[in-house]
Amino acid sequence: MATTAPTLSDVYTFYSIDRRIFTRLVMFLTRDPAQSLLVMAFWLCLEDMNFGSCITRKLTRLSNPTLNDVAEEAVQCLNCLELGTPPPIRNRSRELPLTSVIVEKRLSLRLFYENKFTMICGIKAFLNHVCANAFADILAQFYPSQANFNYPLIIPGFPHPTFGSLAIIPRAPDYVFSCEGIWGWGLNIEAPEDDRTIFLTFSRGYPVTETEVRELFASYYGDNCVESVSMEPSPDSPDQSLYARLVVRNIKTIDRVLGKGPIAKFKINGKHVWARKFERRD
Repeated sequence: MATTAPTLSDVYTFYSIDRRIFTRLVMFLTRDPAQSLLVMAFWLCLEDMNFGSCITRKLTRLSNPTLNDVAEEAVQCLNCLELGTPPPIRNRSRELPLTSVIVEKRLSLRLFYENKFTMICGIKAFLNHVCANAFADILAQFYPSQANFNYPLIIPGFPHPTFGSLAIIPRAPDYVFSCEGIWGWGLNIEAPEDDRTIFLTFSRGYPVTETEVRELFASYYGDNCVESVSMEPSPDSPDQSLYARLVVRNIKTIDRVLGKGPIAKFKINGKHVWARKFERRD
């Protein structure tokens, strides 16, 4: 039996609780819309990654001042994801106290940093697939001079240096979506290749082969962790590659490699290999 494609009205109904929370953030607490979009995407991602259940439903029971305080904790977490180095280890009982109560487990900024790349990927997915559609009419009220059907809203703060660009286009309630991605995100959904790419560098005079790279990462992260390896030739060292791009199959592998800091160091057959997150520079 064919599945009926959802309309925008269906999306509003499905995300009705999240819409109420977002409205409170931007309309009643007068929080910055761009930051509030990130906060909502963070909470949705938190629930999707099984850090907690029914998070936004629990948020509806909070007073506006308390909701504002929980949003501030979310901003702390978002800022942590932008750090180049791990946050200092603190007393976990003093970090994120309200969020920890809501998810019913002790959370810390360090925990989020160690899952940094998975979180960033999930937040970007929720921003683009859920928030951009479920909150478009609310943002159109916030920016009435821009509110025209089928024309994107300009949201100050986007493109974001970490979470990327965002297209928010107000549409009529009977607008029909394809089902893909509209109901959320999950770790089983393949992340974009750039998000799953590690940049490797090697020492001059100590050539490393593709086979050695594959064996190295398989020995640490499992036989099937590597999707592809691109050994990049160097103009001034034609006999060896000084760097390579490694694509892993699962975004969580990136966090396993770089969860302790921006650069990871390995050694294979007496040769050093340095790994960092690949960043495309167009």
